[in-house]
Amino acid sequence: MKAFIVFFLISFVTACSTTSGSAGHSDAAVTPATVATPNVNTANSYVVQPGDMLTISVWKEKDLEGDVTVRPDGGLNFPLIGDITASGKTVEELRKDITAKLAKYVPDPVVTVIVKQSLGNQIFVIGRVNKPGSFPAMRNMDVMQALSIAGGPTPYASVNKIKILRRVNGELKAIPFKYSKVEKGEDLEQNIILEGGDTVVVP
Repeated sequence: MKAFIVFFLISFVTACSTTSGSAGHSDAAVTPATVATPNVNTANSYVVQPGDMLTISVWKEKDLEGDVTVRPDGGLNFPLIGDITASGKTVEELRKDITAKLAKYVPDPVVTVIVKQSLGNQIFVIGRVNKPGSFPAMRNMDVMQALSIAGGPTPYASVNKIKILRRVNGELKAIPFKYSKVEKGEDLEQNIILEGGDTVVVP
């Protein structure tokens, strides 16, 4: 009888150990599938603007690194390749352009482009708003969002006479904006996406 009890206990303990080991193995197998995928880095989608300061470097090439400022005409100058258009390109597009041009002088160049200061990509909200000033022009920021960041119009603002000043090919243009219409969900095409350098004027 005692031998039977001992055999039963040994069998029970062995079964529990096996089950526990299998469960642990199962958890380990499932873990990779349940790990969340990291968010995609969108830094390279930033569109370069005049006034931005960029840090450009080439791996293992000490003479090919430094900070450069994008000129008002949208260009920049970099050793070996000279002038290159930067404004209007994403950081990744600019990096590829620089890489292609350097390939004539440097074997398999590994180029890095970083936005050190986005001074050129600013929008300005002035006039009768609660917090006038300059703000980073976030990607796809529209007029209503810019007004919100500026604290919204003051009680005495002429909200239906707002204008967006934009320089196109050197010429300054005024784009009208009627706040009350957009607020009611009407004439939504007025709520345009702002560009770096735009000024929202609230009289």
